Formats: sequence, structure tokens, C-alpha cells
Amino acid sequence: MTTDDTAPRIDIVIPTYNRAHLIDTAVRAALDQSWWNRDVMVVDDASTDDTQRVLEPYFAHPRFTYVRLRRNLGTAGAKNAALLLTDGAGVTFHDSDDIPHRDKVLRQMRVLTRRDVQAHDSLNWAMIGKDANSELQIGAVLTHHELLLPDGRRVRIERTLSLVDDMFPNLQMGSEVPGDWTHVNSGLFRHDVFARLGGFADCIEEDREFRNRLILNGEVIWVIPDVLLTKVETPDSLTQSAVSDYDSPQRCADRARVWDKVAQWRATGQVAPVPVDLPHLEVEFCNAPERLRPRDMPMTDATRAARDAALRCPAPSLQAAQ
Repeated sequence: MTTDDTAPRIDIVIPTYNRAHLIDTAVRAALDQSWWNRDVMVVDDASTDDTQRVLEPYFAHPRFTYVRLRRNLGTAGAKNAALLLTDGAGVTFHDSDDIPHRDKVLRQMRVLTRRDVQAHDSLNWAMIGKDANSELQIGAVLTHHELLLPDGRRVRIERTLSLVDDMFPNLQMGSEVPGDWTHVNSGLFRHDVFARLGGFADCIEEDREFRNRLILNGEVIWVIPDVLLTKVETPDSLTQSAVSDYDSPQRCADRARVWDKVAQWRATGQVAPVPVDLPHLEVEFCNAPERLRPRDMPMTDATRAARDAALRCPAPSLQAAQ
């Protein structure tokens, strides 16, 4: 890690768009995490509702940063914007309808900072370029979670085998809901994972594509077998909306892009990094611009210029905050 190994600083990122009715619960849950050395950043993807007003009571909190983007960049773009403007030793993404267990990040950090994980020689570590009996560095810590569906059902997402559903669909029988692969939504990632692999692909299957890139490029992933996050599915959630649910044309097209990368891996043995491409990144308002910090990761030249301009975001005026 890049900071004190005993308590590295973690960025909890909450991307949001028009979720004023939900965002307060998500922020409180993030700020109440028992891992004390964490910063919470809300990236408001140019909402048109009262999101900024709802969050104003948190503007004075020393661990809270609100970034309002000038234009809507989509979920993947908002996540990438947060990556460009933070530099914590680890990053986790909580959706605006997520309620994490109070000890979620603490338990993930206990795993991420372990130095006693060995590559047991009974497994074929050469497949991912690692030596048997060597010390392993964990790149991501996932957890089980549960979905609270609009009809009131609670569905536990705990089939770890589903992490490889795009590579081995023949193993993925018996899942209760489509999307049993979403463990990655609860992940905590080492900072250098993004330096090696890049950011999120520009699609609504961005978590799925990033998960595959982690696995196919040999990152070591640990899954905590406990439900440490509740995802509240509402009618306007991406997986519930008619324009972006699992059967929508947009999601089907994005899923085909994800599968094409799996085909590339089968043909070449690797998946290329995804440089962040956000040339139109602009910060319209930030309550604490002094907390914005650059992360070293692949990005286009135009994105670097836009990121550097965003880092010079002026201190907020009282009028701008209203």
C-alpha cells in the first residue's frame, strides 16, 4: 500500500444521479464505517434533482467530499472521474442505493493488508505468471451481498463460482436472479490495480468487464463469504429500468462487448488495460477542492489535461453552494 500499512487511507466512492431520495442513507452508512481512515466522495453526475441540497449538511465534515460534474458522464464515467481525483491506498465503490455493513471496509482491509498469503504448490500458479510457494499480493477483496428487490424479496448473492460466468457459462447453473456475478460491486481494490489495468470501460456492464479484466490478467481476488452489503433495487435502478435492464438492447450490446474481450483472452492470453478517456471531465462544484488528489493510472492525454484542470477547481463560494 502507498500509506502506513497499519491503517492505509481508503476512498469510498459513491457515484450518483438523481437519487436525492436515497443518497443521505448511503453517505451516512459510508461515514459510519468502522475503518476510521477513510474518505467518502460523492460524485454527482450532473443530477437535476435536489442531490446537492440534501448533501449540504455534510459539506463541513472533514472526511466528506462532494464533486458535482458539469455534464453527465454515465456510471462508468463518474467512477473514472473519482479515480482520477483521489489517491487512497484502496478504493471501494458503493452505489447510492447500497447499505454496507458497518464493518465491511474494516474486514476487507484486514484481508487486503495480509502478508501471509502463499501460492500453494497444489495449484497451477504458472497459468497467471506466479511462482508456487511465493507470497501473494491481494488485488481485490469482494464480499457476498444481498439484493432487496422492488417486490420485497431478499436475494443473497453468494455463488462465488459465478465470478467466471463469462468464461465458463457451463458452470453457472442454478442462480436465482440474473446478475449473480455482481460480487465486484462490493469490492475493495488496491490502488495499483488501476495503475496496471486502467479504469472502467464506457458501458453499463462496466463492473462485469472490470471483474473479467481482473480475473483474466491474474489479479489475486479474495472473497469474504459473508453478506456485508445490501443493495436496494428500486424501479429506476439500472437492472430494473426498461432501458437498461438485463434484456434491454443497450445492455445486450454492452454484454457482447464484454464477451468479445473474453474471446480476445482465449485467443491471446491477455486483456489490454483500459485507459480512462474523459476529455470532457469538468468539475462544476466541489465543497473541498483541497482534498482532490491525482491518481497515477493509464489515461489519454486529453483526459490528463482535463483532470489537471479539475484539480485546480477553485474554493467554493457561499453562492455556489446554494
